Amino acid sequence: MFPRIKRDPHRLTFGHGIRIMHRPNRPPTVLSRAGSLLLGAILLLLPGALVAQAPASPSPVPAPALPGPTAAQIASIDSIFAEWDDPRAPGAAVAVTRDGRLIYSQGYGSAQLEHLIPVTPVTVFHVASVSKQFTTFAIALLARDGLLSWDDEVGDHIEEFPDFDRSITLRHLATHTSGVRDQWELLRMAGWRLDDVITRDQILRLMARQQELNFEPGSAYLYSNMGYSLLAEVVERVSGQGFDEFLQERVFRPLGMHRTHVHSDHQMVVPGRAYSYAPAGEGHWRKAVLSYANQGATSLFTTVEDLARWIGEFEEPLVGDPELWAEMRERAPLTTGDTANYALGLQIGSYRGLRTIGHGGADAGFRTNVMHFPDERIGVVVFGNASNFNAAGSARAVAEVFLDAQMEPRVVATGQGGGAQEGGDIAEPPTPSPAQLAEYEGTYYSVELDSWYRVRLVDGELQLAHPRHPDATLRFIEDDRLQGGTLRTLEFSRDTTGAIDGFRAGGGRVLNLRFERIADPAG
Repeated sequence: MFPRIKRDPHRLTFGHGIRIMHRPNRPPTVLSRAGSLLLGAILLLLPGALVAQAPASPSPVPAPALPGPTAAQIASIDSIFAEWDDPRAPGAAVAVTRDGRLIYSQGYGSAQLEHLIPVTPVTVFHVASVSKQFTTFAIALLARDGLLSWDDEVGDHIEEFPDFDRSITLRHLATHTSGVRDQWELLRMAGWRLDDVITRDQILRLMARQQELNFEPGSAYLYSNMGYSLLAEVVERVSGQGFDEFLQERVFRPLGMHRTHVHSDHQMVVPGRAYSYAPAGEGHWRKAVLSYANQGATSLFTTVEDLARWIGEFEEPLVGDPELWAEMRERAPLTTGDTANYALGLQIGSYRGLRTIGHGGADAGFRTNVMHFPDERIGVVVFGNASNFNAAGSARAVAEVFLDAQMEPRVVATGQGGGAQEGGDIAEPPTPSPAQLAEYEGTYYSVELDSWYRVRLVDGELQLAHPRHPDATLRFIEDDRLQGGTLRTLEFSRDTTGAIDGFRAGGGRVLNLRFERIADPAG
């Protein structure tokens, strides 16, 4: 049995692991943002206190202390994460900000099950797509510097970007309206596993092979991680610095985010990091391996307390400015006249009647969410390291602890109304004869993936086979349209003689991917 660690409900955790005892009748002291950023530098100078120093400039006047959560609020937050408050299971970390300053943070469960290392507010997590807002912020800084524009064509900065005979801008990439296909879906289709080592160069080579888009740029919204890998590449080529180097200099160090970096080297040792896990039966876990060696779309490593400092930038910009942040929050207009609920690396929405700005993330077993309520000036950061952890739901629940009285009532489904809808008959899928099924057998190659699949007739069923994927049964939806396996939906085409000459595959974040029928490469 493991000893149960009792948590004092009045103990708050502030930046860099400094813990302050919050007594109900005595509010905690909270430094101003500027004061907290100076604290680390002051402490570093203490060993040299005997050395003569120039007269110090007047210290900034600390902002008034912010009230921390009550004991009841802390108990409510603990109850949200109670399932994960177990040293034998993966865990979670949470931070809450008010007016851009940290008022509470806590950790639950284990960061590394192998060594039973607990999650704390300064545990370093891979935060997946929460990374994207930093990529767009880097582009925004370069735009403010006059080195590029959001409306620059991608090809102006990345010469190997394919010529799609369409205008595709940096803004299109940032708002997922470019039509560029998603890198993870393409890699899966090409036979990669997402626990493979996937480098930025491999992603760029895959990008350079693309010949078609999902849709006309600007006409629709469809999430594409490829766009953000390209934006990170633009940052490097325009700034002349590495992506992490640029962000360290312009964002992380100025904001005091000292435990944050872009983790583009999968072999890099990171002290105090969490690993991710997936459930493997009652009370058991297995590692969810992540070996990314790429950047822009993902791969930010940070802590909930560092992200709380970033939310402070939302409220009182120190490295950005109000005009820059207004553009960051502007939802993307579409050529159809609609507007996407996505801005520049930020999801714009609402929860129970209150406006929200933020983003979620999911890679391997990491689940992350940042939620900011700009009108109420409350922010919530939640990270977890189990694939079945609900980061978004937990962030909403924590927000309710502080904002429930200001929120609209929850909508409860009654189960009434919504009677049966009238519609046409559902077409029965075709049942081809064995001879007709045999027409589909063959080998099919995609130039854009540099990969091939075989369609085989096995025991009266068509099977889709790839060297790195399990065989999958193909089911008919209608004539020449089948479904199954990694390629999702396959729409076969025929030549002028009626013989099948290929198919287009896709679904989700990859559409219209062409495969040509070829001679069997095995002979």
